[in-house]
Amino acid sequence: MTPSATSTLVEKTPLETYVPPAKPSLIGLSRAQLCDRLGEIGVAPPQRKMRAQQLWHWMYVRGARDFSEMTNVSKEMRATLAEHFTVDRPEVVAEQISADGTRKWLLRLPSGGDGQKAHEVECVYIPETDRGTLCVSSQVGCTLNCAFCHTGTQRLVRNLTAGEIVGQVMVARDRLNDWIDRETPNGNRLITNIVMMGMGEPLYNFDAVRDALLIVSDNEGIGISRRRITLSTSGVVPNIKRTGDEIGVMLAISLHAVRDDLRDELVPLNRKYPLKELLQACRDYPGASNARRITFEYVMLKGVNDTIDDARKLVQLLKGIPAKINLIPFNPWPGSKYECSDWDQIEKFSEYIFNAGYSSPVRTPRGRDILAACGQLKSETEKLSVRERDALRAMAMTD
Repeated sequence: MTPSATSTLVEKTPLETYVPPAKPSLIGLSRAQLCDRLGEIGVAPPQRKMRAQQLWHWMYVRGARDFSEMTNVSKEMRATLAEHFTVDRPEVVAEQISADGTRKWLLRLPSGGDGQKAHEVECVYIPETDRGTLCVSSQVGCTLNCAFCHTGTQRLVRNLTAGEIVGQVMVARDRLNDWIDRETPNGNRLITNIVMMGMGEPLYNFDAVRDALLIVSDNEGIGISRRRITLSTSGVVPNIKRTGDEIGVMLAISLHAVRDDLRDELVPLNRKYPLKELLQACRDYPGASNARRITFEYVMLKGVNDTIDDARKLVQLLKGIPAKINLIPFNPWPGSKYECSDWDQIEKFSEYIFNAGYSSPVRTPRGRDILAACGQLKSETEKLSVRERDALRAMAMTD
């Protein structure tokens, strides 16, 4: 097989690019970019930094949805801002609530142009007793073709912008009434953790993901600690070190196999970045330590990767890497050729890894009744496709 043919199988080309609306949203802009936009509408240089900080506070601390809410900004300035910009986030077109409290939102985004089908992604909130985890998407569709993942069967429509990524967090806070100046049922923040585990491969949309997560983790705004943000990648090796250097969040690797031949099938990106390269990048990940372990995600597939010999090789493979291993019961979807491992086998696999000194929690399936469990998503934004909405590849990370 030629390199170009291999590449075609591994990665998809976006069908569209983002086309901004006539009146763009300020959500997702850095402070420096906000200053630039203020300059474009005539704000004097000495005032720009102060005005940008006012906007930052109203957008990311108080969750303002309209400039009229920004009461310490002059009426004239509010009118000028409203003439040129918005603070819009993605539009919620559907909400589903699982029996276990998991919430899933279908979000509509600007399409590429007139007459084209609206772009849509889904965002999932998973409440637990000690945390609330929001699973966020980075692309409309998916770059890759992972064999066990329903999302991977969808075409890649386009990358999300930083504003559309931050906007998912803001929508969730809107729907949960979770802004800092509002009362929540338990008196604490409901969204405490972010996982970049939704639709798409985050490291193939690196710049937008980086810019969004720097806003989400900014302690003068949304304020979610980088240690409570986890970015999951299928193994885009060149951008793994950049993630540590430029974003500084926790890292998760979608591993799923201990041999190159099997991982080539399950995670075709392995053909481009094989296990040896991937694991070396993990060993070199900036800031990795026993206190900041890398999570390795391992989906349990019956008769495929679930033997005790697989567990033994997994332990050997991760030697020297500060790691924990999340075992994921496979969530079936229509047309899949795989089955979930028997529960007894999952427990034996987990016990072997635990006895070898690794944390090996088994993710409790959440949101299955609304198809919001790991690996099930296929958005209805597949252009010219049948209407089909399943769920985000979204599960809470478990310590």
